[in-house]
Amino acid sequence: MKFLKSLLEFYINSSVHVAIAVCCLSWITLIEFGFEPDSILLLFTFFATITGYNFVKYFGLAKFHHRRLANWLKYIQIFSFISFIALCYYAMKLPIRTLWYLGGLSVITFLYAIPFLPKRYFLDQAQNLRAISGLKIYIIAFVWAITTVLIPIVNQDAPIAFDVIISSFQRFIYVLVVMLPFEIRDMQFDSLKLSTIPQKIGVKQSKAIGVVLMIAFFLMEYFKDDFSTKKVIVTLIIAVVVSGLVLLSQERQSKYYSSFWVEAIPILWLVLWLI
Repeated sequence: MKFLKSLLEFYINSSVHVAIAVCCLSWITLIEFGFEPDSILLLFTFFATITGYNFVKYFGLAKFHHRRLANWLKYIQIFSFISFIALCYYAMKLPIRTLWYLGGLSVITFLYAIPFLPKRYFLDQAQNLRAISGLKIYIIAFVWAITTVLIPIVNQDAPIAFDVIISSFQRFIYVLVVMLPFEIRDMQFDSLKLSTIPQKIGVKQSKAIGVVLMIAFFLMEYFKDDFSTKKVIVTLIIAVVVSGLVLLSQERQSKYYSSFWVEAIPILWLVLWLI
């Protein structure tokens, strides 16, 4: 049992779970627009997510504890390095047009973690995009929307049609809302300078906004040119599930509520598409 618990901890802390979620969203885009699953792109996305997320999460920790790293952090560093090698391998198999988009996202990820801004913007020493007041959640939503909607389309050399733009907005809204349980959980730890949504308007109002946004997320399905009953049903189920998890989220939530269950929604989403 202890081994299984340690394995679960590594699975979550090493960003494997979130990487699977991102791959599921990319796969959903390919299915939605009539493309076959692209194993090269999906594997690249998987390893790039692990590398990017672990870089953002553990850059400061690794820098501070570089001489005496805890064992768990050493393992994650090794795993992240292997993932980086894998992403380089799969990147060489991607078209140049895709790499241009990915290059832009790489710059954003780098600036998200690395200190480079004037200290007057911060209460602490972070000095990165992540710490700018109120910006964190929108950066994450933007990167996820580009990664999981536009890049799969561009990689297929398909036009960015009206439905693609609608799906991008839907994905942006989806990520904004699923971030709320994390922000509610982290209210007691986050610097007030971050100005997260729950910090600015409170938990109840944040939940209400989350539900309203998911209603908008669902209604946007009706604006698509390629309209189908299946898409509407799947979108409705996801909107209801996300709204429910947001409404049930608390500051003192269980350890895996957000980091496992909320982040597992894309897996359910993909299963619904594949049924």
